[in-house]
Amino acid sequence: MKKIIMTAISMLLVGFLAACGTDEKDSSSGQGADKEVLIMGTSADYPPFEYVDSAKGEEIIGFDVDLAKAIAEKLGYEVQVKDMDFNGLIPALETSQVDFVLAGMTPTDERKQNVDFSDVYYTASHMIVSKKDSGIESLEDLNGKTVGVQLASIQADKAEEIAETVDLTVENRNRIPELIQEILAGRFDAAIIEDTVAKGYFEMNEGIAGFTIEEDEQEAGSAIAFPKESDLTEEFNAELIKMKENGELEEIIVKWFDNK
Repeated sequence: MKKIIMTAISMLLVGFLAACGTDEKDSSSGQGADKEVLIMGTSADYPPFEYVDSAKGEEIIGFDVDLAKAIAEKLGYEVQVKDMDFNGLIPALETSQVDFVLAGMTPTDERKQNVDFSDVYYTASHMIVSKKDSGIESLEDLNGKTVGVQLASIQADKAEEIAETVDLTVENRNRIPELIQEILAGRFDAAIIEDTVAKGYFEMNEGIAGFTIEEDEQEAGSAIAFPKESDLTEEFNAELIKMKENGELEEIIVKWFDNK
């Protein structure tokens, strides 16, 4: 009888340890109660959409980050933000380095060949930025000038479009701060930057100013990008539509743009 009891206790102990091992494995692999983590690709040089406020820490913050986290929370996901150059964002989607991209990206026909997009969540305009004393006040004033743009951006396409009627030289840089620095150093006469972003840099650099280019509103709309055929596209878009209808999106817009 004693032998039978000891055998039964041993079997119960083995079963208990096995169960503990399974729970531990599930927890460490992100299953069970833990939320699935989605990687958001962005280019954190684009305030107020995404940037680092070094005075407050190293965390990437901004309108796009708040939007991503709000949608992800509704869907039961967590978000990890990954910073990279803007021209590397679509390749990162195509190679599964990130799950989605929120970076003030415009859903152009060319980009739609490689990735899928949500509905447009924000519409801005292009702005010509230059030194305050440059005398550049119209597109015609760019004749003979060197104009900087962010590589692979919608502003790069806009510069090429303007160059069809105005004799200008287009130069590319990876990051917006590089464009500002080139203007201040006199190597660029001007740059084309999204208006909301440009206004943020005006606050940091009193020596620059700009004017808005009149255009079709849809040319500068921003949308969320996903890999082709991703289930996340429909999931995110459904929540985005709800946020537009119930005013949540407008609240985030006011938070980041109302004082710009």
